Parts: sequence; C-alpha cells; structure tokens
Amino acid sequence: MGIAIVLIVLVAVAVGAIFVSRAQAAARQRQLEDTKAETRRWVERLGGQVLQLVGTNEASKQALADASERYHAAGSQLEQARTAEQAELARETALEGLYYIRAARVAMDLDPGPALPGAEERAKAGAVTEHRRVEVDGQTYEASPQPGENTPHYYPGGEVAGRPVPQGWYSTPWWKPALIGGAWGLGAAVVVGGLFAGMAGAAAAGAWSDGYAAGHHDGADAGYAGFDAHDAVSADYSDFDY
Repeated sequence: MGIAIVLIVLVAVAVGAIFVSRAQAAARQRQLEDTKAETRRWVERLGGQVLQLVGTNEASKQALADASERYHAAGSQLEQARTAEQAELARETALEGLYYIRAARVAMDLDPGPALPGAEERAKAGAVTEHRRVEVDGQTYEASPQPGENTPHYYPGGEVAGRPVPQGWYSTPWWKPALIGGAWGLGAAVVVGGLFAGMAGAAAAGAWSDGYAAGHHDGADAGYAGFDAHDAVSADYSDFDY
C-alpha cells in the first residue's frame, strides 16, 4: 500500500511538472509573439519613412543611410528572434532607426514627428549644446547641436560600450568602432575630453573621467586613470583607429 501511494505521488509530481513546463512554454511563446508583433509595427513604421524620404543635403542623406541600415538590421533580428528578449533587441534597433529619421527630417527643416520611446534614457548621455572643434594628433573633430556641412553625422545619444555619447551632430562617427566591437580604443577618451570638457549639458566628459578615477576599467579603458579632459588636445591619439 505504501509503495502504491509513493508511485501515485511520483506520477502526480511528474504530471504536475509536465503541466507547469508546458504552461511556461506557452507563456513564453505568447510573450514572444506579442513582442514580435509590437516590434513589427516599429519596423514597418521605420521602413515606410526610409522609403518615403529623400535627403536634400549631406546631413539628411547620412541620417537616412543610418536609418536604412537600422531598418535592415531590425528586420533580420526580428526574423531570427526566438525569444522575447531577442525580439526586444530588434525593437530597439528599429527605434534607433526612427531617431535617425527624426534627425533627417530636422536636417531638411521638416517637422521631426512625434516623440519616440526611450528619450529619457538617451537623455542621460546629455547633448551637444555648443559648437566645438578640436584637433587631436593631426585629426580634426567637430561637434554641433545642429547639422552642418562639417557635421553631417548624427548620434541620437545613449550608452556605447559602457560610456555615454551625447546626442548631436559630428564631423565623423568616432563612436562606431566601440559600437561594433563593444570596446573603446585608447584614443576615445582623448576625443571625448577635447569635445565635451566643460560643455553644459554633455554628460560624456565627466562620466568618462569619473569612471577612470573610480577604477572602472573595461577593455581598452585601462591606462586612463586620472585622465584630465582639459589636456585632451595635447595627448597622443595615434592608437585610436576609427
């Protein structure tokens, strides 16, 4: 009798485990489908803007090229997504593309359109609030709050490889190597210091130097402890490959 009870309990536990497992799998599948549906709406919205808009100047053309790149990347990520987290990454890529769409519209003196999700998080990186031009190791870098002939590259603001990059227009996309490789080159802090030191509204210079002073090193960050942003223009920039 005791053995029979034990067997019944074991079967009940096994059946319960199977039921719970199936319920969890079904819940994950519903979450995936819901997230993919939400993401698909953003991807389609981005695609419509990419197909509709034609750049009229260098800044808008560059922003639209970046938006198109995000559109194709988001579509590929969404197609390959097998979890809600992967679908969410595709959504973030599509949203970033829409930030570039807004930038292109601004560059063409058009209404930028409705606000987009995530603006508060991006705002933590600050924004370029004044025109800056700095020469580092023979290379000229510019940053501006507005698009211009010398600043056609837009970044919507946010964290790249653990460091903030302010929203604004730049002469060159100096953050791209870190965006692609996931780690900053040795000269990145030099550029940041030269462009943003003392600039109101830009979190980058303070965040970078505070991070080094606190001993938060990741990858190529080592060697910048005690970095003085005001000395940026005299530092050696030869190791930074953009």
